Amino acid sequence: MKRILLFLATNLAIMVVLSTVVRLLGLDRYLVGMGGLGGLLVFAAIFGFGGAFISLLLSKWMAKRSMGVQVIEQPRNATEQWLIATVRAQAEQVGIDMPEVGVFASPEPNAFATGANRNKALVAVSTGLLEKMDRNEVEAVLAHEVSHVANGDMVTLTLIQGVVNTFVIFLARIIGNIVDGFLSRGEERQGGGIAYFVTVIVAEIALGVLASIIVMWFSRYREFRADAGGAHLAGRQKMINALEVLRRQHQPQGLPKQVAAFGILGGGAGGLKRLFMSHPPIEERIAALQAAR
Repeated sequence: MKRILLFLATNLAIMVVLSTVVRLLGLDRYLVGMGGLGGLLVFAAIFGFGGAFISLLLSKWMAKRSMGVQVIEQPRNATEQWLIATVRAQAEQVGIDMPEVGVFASPEPNAFATGANRNKALVAVSTGLLEKMDRNEVEAVLAHEVSHVANGDMVTLTLIQGVVNTFVIFLARIIGNIVDGFLSRGEERQGGGIAYFVTVIVAEIALGVLASIIVMWFSRYREFRADAGGAHLAGRQKMINALEVLRRQHQPQGLPKQVAAFGILGGGAGGLKRLFMSHPPIEERIAALQAAR
């Protein structure tokens, strides 16, 4: 699940930085004064979608850096040659440009795909996955990740994030104005006080966490789609077998949290925790494939 948490963390950091800059420049209050709530909404949309797309553009670079991915430029052995050949064949089958292919060091079997668009993507697998799965199972995992790319999941995620960012920025400033007005006790002054600034930052963080529930719901939904795509490319039984291996091998520590939602592997959870899960439980994914006709 590493990718999505990295995307969310980057997006939230960019949102807070942009919010601080525009507040120091007085731009947000100026737009409210000029255009009222309509002006504020336009401002929120510009910065909301801007932050999401900046996160998207940085996604591949940050995934490489955070995971230590070694991109295969020239295959050094038979395994790397097979990885390149398999991804190339799958990319041609779904009609996308050849992604970069890489390997990262991790004892846990996992893989992820990321990139700003479907024709400039990265597909990476862990050393643990190559050690603990046979080639049929690895083929299914690669097909799952290539399906993420072909489905345009990162772009769709960015659009969803842009919408929720817009409402987070908009509502945070409404709350900031209410709190600032209450604390000022009717005092006439130009611009917001420190209460407005602090309230906006705190509200953006709190609302951003709540908004992540929507993003995580989409992440869970896209996993079922990618599983179906992997089954189509590699074969349903291969996909089921790969998920069975992941279920048996899964260790709680897994991938680093900041990129975890971009891996094929997700952990199970119930109750409130489920709202923040980037992946459905593996048992549910296997059941969905078994029930497919």
